[in-house]
Amino acid sequence: MKLIFFIIFVSLFTACSSRNSVHDKAQNPIIWADVPDMSMIRVGDTYYMSSTTMHMNPGVPIMKSTDLVNWELVSYAYESLADIDAMNLENGKHAYGRGSWASCLRFHNNKYYLSTFSSTTGKTYVFSTNSIENESWEQISFEPSYHDNSLFFDTDGRTYLVWGNGKLFVAELNSDLTGVKEGSERVLIENASAPAGENIMLGAEGSQLFKINGKYYLFVITWPRGGMRTVVVHRADDMNGPWEGRVVLQDKGVAQGGLIDTPDGRWFAYLFRDFGAVGRIPYLVPLVWENEWPVLGIDGTVPDSLDLPASKGLMPGIVASDDFSRKAADRDLPLVWQWNHNPVNELWSVHEREGYLRLKTGKIVGELQQARNTLTQRTFGPQSSAEILVEVTGMNEGDNAGICAFQRKYGQVGVKIENGKRFIVMVSNQTDIPTEIESVALNNDKVYLKVDCDYRNRADLAHFYYSLDGKEWNKIGNELKMQYTLMEHFMGYRFGLYNYATQKQGGYADFDYFTISGSTEL
Repeated sequence: MKLIFFIIFVSLFTACSSRNSVHDKAQNPIIWADVPDMSMIRVGDTYYMSSTTMHMNPGVPIMKSTDLVNWELVSYAYESLADIDAMNLENGKHAYGRGSWASCLRFHNNKYYLSTFSSTTGKTYVFSTNSIENESWEQISFEPSYHDNSLFFDTDGRTYLVWGNGKLFVAELNSDLTGVKEGSERVLIENASAPAGENIMLGAEGSQLFKINGKYYLFVITWPRGGMRTVVVHRADDMNGPWEGRVVLQDKGVAQGGLIDTPDGRWFAYLFRDFGAVGRIPYLVPLVWENEWPVLGIDGTVPDSLDLPASKGLMPGIVASDDFSRKAADRDLPLVWQWNHNPVNELWSVHEREGYLRLKTGKIVGELQQARNTLTQRTFGPQSSAEILVEVTGMNEGDNAGICAFQRKYGQVGVKIENGKRFIVMVSNQTDIPTEIESVALNNDKVYLKVDCDYRNRADLAHFYYSLDGKEWNKIGNELKMQYTLMEHFMGYRFGLYNYATQKQGGYADFDYFTISGSTEL
């Protein structure tokens, strides 16, 4: 099976990488997957980017690129944000749609810094490391939680935090970054949304502050009612103002981010676009300077192609297949994997049975969203598929194990043990009431399961399959109309591997492999 897996993986990787032969230039979106709230820096000829993954752990993914197009995960800011009920899915609490939000990545005096905030804990966080790829991050936290904050190291040696929604604030940080200097907090811009008009649905937020040639530039996003997400930039000669603002982009709803330059002197804005159930996907927009203002786009529009190298695909840098075989020097889980909320580390292993991921149950729950240790990866567009082989001999009465398309409106296909018998079931949470749509008796110890996601033309449909031999596939249940829910989950759909108990703790399921495939080409 491992040899077959390897052959399949190589062929799928080659297929996914074929984008290079189709386009000789980069295409927007640069990543057709959920990578929102980007913050980006360049150190020499290497770019680093942070993003938001909220209730997923480890949290605040850090990606690396040498061309602004092809990215790979290199670290996370933290393994766990906090050991509290909301992050542990305990006592009826959860952190769906919260966790940690927009981060700000900076490089100062040969050290990397990252700030973020959490409404779940009510705190602001500042992380630091000397090596973004080879060392863990040190953490400082303080109250309160400063919304969408931008960490800024000024050339005079002072460090600031800018935050807010509509009305933006600024405060100076202590020299050791342990909190805000007493008495330093003040209003920076009274109404940062004003350049976009008076009838505003979303107040200016997502602050990212830069200093270019002695001038300060503050990027924010706002949303005029009846319009689209809009990029506004405020400019000043001094942190104390006066600040002058203008709209710099209104096209396709591409907004929120900042600016980055290349070693050869070109400039781009990095922004994202809400794109239905797949999530918020990154775009690059060419930028030129006119009269010391950034001018975004080509005649005010976001181009489809860019004068940058072509994408080689998202595998294995952003998503990857996994046969769960580990060498001594390997991480137990590659960086492409994230847990839903905090995992219980005693209840999973890639070593107890060589070449398998074992997920054990340790809690009685009613449905998938309450389950601990659901292991996830991003889906991607326009089409993506994930296949698994799961062995179910260790499952207890009432256990459920399999693969899902995970968001609030989730769908799952897996094995259920009921009255001592095994059934392949498809469950849909389309109506927010988990409903078993179809059940098929299973007499085998193993079963192949698959989820296909179709984001073409905003279809946002997931389909579910099973196979007894890995060759002939049978559709099961209904198609799921995937829906991006904002405050409930606030992220694009993910493939998830799960095993949860509804009656008795202590069962386990063994996952032989996870194969992800698809295309980022229309």
